[in-house]
Amino acid sequence: MVDRDYCLLMGRYNRWMNERLYALLAEFDDAARKEDRGAFFGSMHGTLNHILWGDRMWLGRFTDAPCDFPAFGAAMYGDFAQLAREREATDRAILEWAGSVTPAWLDGALVYTSKVDGRRRELSRTVAVIHLFNHATHHRGQLTTLIRQTGRDPGVTDLPWLPGVVRAFD
Repeated sequence: MVDRDYCLLMGRYNRWMNERLYALLAEFDDAARKEDRGAFFGSMHGTLNHILWGDRMWLGRFTDAPCDFPAFGAAMYGDFAQLAREREATDRAILEWAGSVTPAWLDGALVYTSKVDGRRRELSRTVAVIHLFNHATHHRGQLTTLIRQTGRDPGVTDLPWLPGVVRAFD
């Protein structure tokens, strides 16, 4: 069931994975991060930009903030350090939003204009919330593949490894 606890859990997972991947990618030089590796958004840097773009787009729809970000597929930030700062700020904003989610809000519909095709759409807020987190997870999966192709190991990425989620027994 999608509720406030789900949103908080997924927000924590989102932040945890982003922190881990950005820390690993900080060890790469800029050319390696920006090398076109044939991914949907070209490079690791391009994929990071897209994940941030998607998170901001959906969060803006959820909070009624203006969605004035660049068009679909456009790079938001060319500088990795700035991209990392913006990612961190967005992760904090997602957690803040998640803590404010109410059953009444989730029961409503989201009406928005798509940045992909310009069409006006209506979607259950519950489905939109699931999509927010699923979208980021999907593209982080692509990112971990790109990282593995460089010979680096991004480590375990599964939700049960989020600190505090599973109680382990010796």
